[in-house]
Amino acid sequence: MRFYSTLSSKGQVTVPRDIRIRLGLKEGDRLEFVVERGRMIVRPEPRKKNPFEAYIGALGASPGGVKGINAWLSEVRGGKPKR
Repeated sequence: MRFYSTLSSKGQVTVPRDIRIRLGLKEGDRLEFVVERGRMIVRPEPRKKNPFEAYIGALGASPGGVKGINAWLSEVRGGKPKR
């Protein structure tokens, strides 16, 4: 699959619509330009990893489950606990 675009006088390039759709690119997304062995590779900027991901599950399950958590949050917020 080949697509072509023209470089503007300001160095801007339009990413063809089919490629934007295929890669899920949206306005404001950042692109990474890499030069390897005389070739240019343009790809979406790598997603940043969630810094809290390593801690998921560290505390184990809540004794009251989701209902218990929601009841506690409701109490903390000043409402009546939902049963």
